[in-house]
Amino acid sequence: MTAIDPDALTAQEAREARRERLFTRINKADGWFKVLGLSWITPILRAFAGDNPKAQMKEIWQLLGVPVTAIVLFLAAWALLAPKVQTSLGAIPGPAQVWEQVGVLYQDHVDERAKAAAFYERQDVRNAKLVADGKADRVKWRDYTGKPTYFDQIWTSIKTVFFGFALGTIVAVPLGIMAGLSKTANAAMNPLIQIFKPVSPLAWLPIVTMIVSAVYTTTDGMFSKSFLISAITVTLCSLWPTIINTALGVASIDKDLVNVSKVLKMTTWTKITKLVLPSALPLIFTGLRLSLGVGWMVLIAAEMLAQNPGLGKFVWDEFQNGSSSSLAKIMVAVFTIGIIGFILDRLMFAIQSMFTFSNNR
Repeated sequence: MTAIDPDALTAQEAREARRERLFTRINKADGWFKVLGLSWITPILRAFAGDNPKAQMKEIWQLLGVPVTAIVLFLAAWALLAPKVQTSLGAIPGPAQVWEQVGVLYQDHVDERAKAAAFYERQDVRNAKLVADGKADRVKWRDYTGKPTYFDQIWTSIKTVFFGFALGTIVAVPLGIMAGLSKTANAAMNPLIQIFKPVSPLAWLPIVTMIVSAVYTTTDGMFSKSFLISAITVTLCSLWPTIINTALGVASIDKDLVNVSKVLKMTTWTKITKLVLPSALPLIFTGLRLSLGVGWMVLIAAEMLAQNPGLGKFVWDEFQNGSSSSLAKIMVAVFTIGIIGFILDRLMFAIQSMFTFSNNR
């Protein structure tokens, strides 16, 4: 009979324990990979950890190989067909020409920042000289007024959409809770929701512009008029998905929980914070994700039509410019808008996962 080496058995058990802990960490990380749109990382890690490499390679191909192949085919078709389409601005630019304009826009941003730095440096030197000459009363500080770069316009659009989205959330969530808790409130709000929900931002924009211009008359306020016009237009167009999904989530709460709250004689505030919101959070966040996506699309249209600072204005300015590179720059903006929209959705999904503890990725 062969004797069993206790040391060898202990070493094997240790390896198995380490392997089990590794897979546990990979499985925990998998949820966040899915939230961030990086689910293809999980089978790669599992393959390196020795978990059935053949099966993991099939998963890697499905999650990473197929999308990458589709992107490559799209770029190849684009590069092949683009030169054959002639427009008033010349041939449709291919991937290489669009990528070249990315570099041009980045260099414009660097150059503009260098000009701003040189402006402030000259201003500091001039003011220091005035102070040294005893003319401190003539010291003046001015902001650099150079043109906004492409990256400045991206940041402007992101700030605007988040401000409008925040306003919409503040309005929509309480209204949705009211509609979900009260049949009377739901009956009162439903006709208004059905009427205003389909209204285009192009219809809201003139109304918002006139109201903001009439009400917000200050010239040195915290926000510019153009910023408020774009943000409020986003609010008016994006709050409806949140209202509808919040009302649906609240109305879908288990009736047994509602009965328990009555037995415990919970106050309305306690009922909302301890029962309603936790139970309705998944649908509330679904509404918020939809609202943010709608708000981002609405913002670009509003900026384009109203000529307010942001990506929409950049697209319109390039269209009006009509230079040989304008179409490529517009396509850069199109890809930028799409990528930012994807990132915003993933951000909301990550926040939803943190608060709802849902395994549904």
